[in-house]
Amino acid sequence: MSIVCRLVSKNNNTKSEVEKIEIIEINGKKTAILNSEETILNTAQDALDLLGNCSYMGADQIIVSERNITPQFFDLKTGVAGDMLQKFSNYRMRVAFVGDFSKYRKKSIRDFIFESNKRGDVSFVASDDEARKILAR
Repeated sequence: MSIVCRLVSKNNNTKSEVEKIEIIEINGKKTAILNSEETILNTAQDALDLLGNCSYMGADQIIVSERNITPQFFDLKTGVAGDMLQKFSNYRMRVAFVGDFSKYRKKSIRDFIFESNKRGDVSFVASDDEARKILAR
């Protein structure tokens, strides 16, 4: 199942179209895959909107590409990562972020990614296949 939906960013009231949220099943769990070429997650409210849409579609977990996340997420001083991930935690939605995270050289973000991967509710992985394996657990 897939759906096209619109998310409205509360910061600048611009509409951004999510090309597709596809729902697949991984080990009996409905998993939403965000497929878009745009940056969708700019704020904690955007994360909450995505969570609402995915929950409405019955998803238990989400796969999000790095290209869909604002670059500010990876600058921990901004608080964007903490605010967004708090939403996923509050709503008990597992999330796997897919991308090349090796390019982030600051110790703080590397430690953040390492610790997130250890816990398992939030994972940063290099490929869609890796995301599916992590979320199958």
